[in-house]
Amino acid sequence: MSPSLVESLRAAGCVFAEEEADLLVGAATDDGHLAELLARRVGGEPLEHVVGWAEFCGLRVEVGTGAFVPRRRTEFLVAEAVAPARPGAVVLDLCCGVGALGAAVAAGVPGGVELHAADIDPAALAYARRNVAPYGGRVWEGDLYGPLPASLRGRVDVLVVNAPYVPTEEIGLMPPEARDHEPRVSLDGGADGLDVHRRIAAGAPDWLAPGGRLLIETSARQSPVTASALISAGLTVRTVTSRELYATVVIGTV
Repeated sequence: MSPSLVESLRAAGCVFAEEEADLLVGAATDDGHLAELLARRVGGEPLEHVVGWAEFCGLRVEVGTGAFVPRRRTEFLVAEAVAPARPGAVVLDLCCGVGALGAAVAAGVPGGVELHAADIDPAALAYARRNVAPYGGRVWEGDLYGPLPASLRGRVDVLVVNAPYVPTEEIGLMPPEARDHEPRVSLDGGADGLDVHRRIAAGAPDWLAPGGRLLIETSARQSPVTASALISAGLTVRTVTSRELYATVVIGTV
C-alpha cells in the first residue's frame, strides 16, 4: 500500500486512515480506479458509498451513492427483533432503505422467515432488492403501508423500523457525510423528528398479527414521544436501550 494513500486520507480527516486505505485498495480494479475512489473519499463521500458496501450485523450490505448507510447502533434493534422470533415468522422492514434490517433479521432467525421490505425511495430499493434476495425477500415501493399487499394485513409478526427521526432544524447539525450525501427523506422526521413514527404507529395494529411486535429506533430524548404514539395506537409498550451502542428502541406489542 502506498504511504501517500494513507497520508491523503489522514489529511482529509479520516481517523482510521490505514483501515480505509485497505478497503479502497480492495475495492479498486486498477490504479486509475483507486485514484478515483480516493478522490471521492477525500472529497467527503461516505466510505460505504465509495466502496459499495457496509458491514451490518456481520453481513456485507450493498449501498451506494444517494443511499442511507446503515448505522452500527441499529444492530441493537436487530438483536431485539431476532431473539424471540420463530422460524417462518412474517417480517416487515418498513422504511427499509437498502434493506439492511430485514436482511439481518432474516439471517439471524434459524429456519428463515417470510421477509417483506418497503420504502418510498426507488434508488434505495434498487439496493434493497439485492440485499434481501438471498432470503427470498419481496420489496414494495411506496409510502409506508400503502404499497403492501392486502394478504399481509394482520399477519406481520415482526415489524422493524428505522424511520427518519431527526428534527428538520437539526439536519444542518449532522455530520457532512450524512447531511450532504444521504437522501433527506431518510433523515428528516419533521418539526420534532417524529412525524413518520406517529404515522407508523397509527397503522401498525392493522398489519400486526396477534402477539406481533413493532420495533422502532429512536433517540433517548425522543423515546417518550415515540412510546406515547405506540400507546395511543393501542400497543403494549416498553423501551430498551444499549449503552454500548448508544441505541434506543421502542417496542410495541399487540
